[in-house]
Amino acid sequence: MAILSILSSSLGNISINPTPNPSFECSLRIISLVPSITELLIDLGLANYVVGRTGFCIHPADQVARIPKIGGTKDVNIGKIRALRPTHVIVNVDENEKPTVDTLRAYIPYIVVTHPLTPEDNLALIDQLFDAFFELLKNSISAIDNIAACALSISSKALKSEISQRLRTLQTHHPRVQPERVLYLIWKDPWISVARDTYISRMLHLVDWQTLPDLQGGNGISAPGAARYPVLLGNEVWLRDVDRVLLPSEPYRFSLAHIAQVQQWLPHAKVQLVDGEMLSWYGSRAVAGLDYLAALAGWVTSADASTKATSS
Repeated sequence: MAILSILSSSLGNISINPTPNPSFECSLRIISLVPSITELLIDLGLANYVVGRTGFCIHPADQVARIPKIGGTKDVNIGKIRALRPTHVIVNVDENEKPTVDTLRAYIPYIVVTHPLTPEDNLALIDQLFDAFFELLKNSISAIDNIAACALSISSKALKSEISQRLRTLQTHHPRVQPERVLYLIWKDPWISVARDTYISRMLHLVDWQTLPDLQGGNGISAPGAARYPVLLGNEVWLRDVDRVLLPSEPYRFSLAHIAQVQQWLPHAKVQLVDGEMLSWYGSRAVAGLDYLAALAGWVTSADASTKATSS
């Protein structure tokens, strides 16, 4: 389901384009509370307009180093945000807390809410950011802003083309006779997995990896967000059906030691470490992420799509 249609119908008090405060001087100043979108903004040529980020916004390292931190994704420092005088704050339904967003709406002219649910939604996400900033930059009296608008237009089209090409390649690949059943763990103590309607699960579905448990967690807007990331007891009957376990590098940083632990728990399954950023970050990271996914599944052999995966 397209992200914009979900947001427009279900967000309630959070809106993409609230009426701006007419007394606010609108020179573009962006704060991103979403790590993958901070990376996307920079790749779209908007680095000079990003005035704040979370401590988890770490890419590209050389460029984010100059951008002030305003806390984490869940525990933002409202005072620091206010001091930076942003015109736009970019948030995400899964990453950020709604009470925080409601507080920000009281004095931030524009709250840009994002919520990609599928790899295809990356295209709508790029359009969403383009629509939020292009006219502002194009109509500015500043030549620097006008150049940034041109760069935004060119980079948006190029990035969408790259993502579309990779999606077509994966979608036209001959499917497996039998989908592989995968347990993707995002946390330990307790073990936490992903529902089938999350971005991660839908990424894996592109290579016919079907995540377990077999449940829909809801879109995180009209249903509780926790349902999207179910906690496991460890003795579920369906665990015997797992063919492969993926242990990502984030949000929990799994290591080689965890492979042995999970292998003892699920001796019938293949267990491996994977790059969590490649499989869960959307935006510009999806280009490398889709290459990575294809290589991880053995669908392509590419020097540019290093798997960085360790098998048991």
